[in-house]
Amino acid sequence: MSRRCELTGKGPMVGNNSSHANNKTRRRYLPNLNDVTLQSETLNRGIKLRITAAALRSVDHRGGLDAFLAKAKDDELSTSALKVKKEIAKAQAAAA
Repeated sequence: MSRRCELTGKGPMVGNNSSHANNKTRRRYLPNLNDVTLQSETLNRGIKLRITAAALRSVDHRGGLDAFLAKAKDDELSTSALKVKKEIAKAQAAAA
């Protein structure tokens, strides 16, 4: 399982540990990933995703998973999130 957010595409970054003597060693900064189940109002079911805490706040800010995916760029989304986005768009088109 990759350490990458399924909604924002945020992944590990690299940098240096800096000791008190200012010695530098390489390290990785990992994203704060959480396994969550987000509810889709259009599909009336939960969708399991592995997303960062920042992405979870963004989903809440935009008004839910459906609204977030509608505005999200396709190249940032994972394959499973892209499938859900297309399912939601299809269901919304059928309902309208």
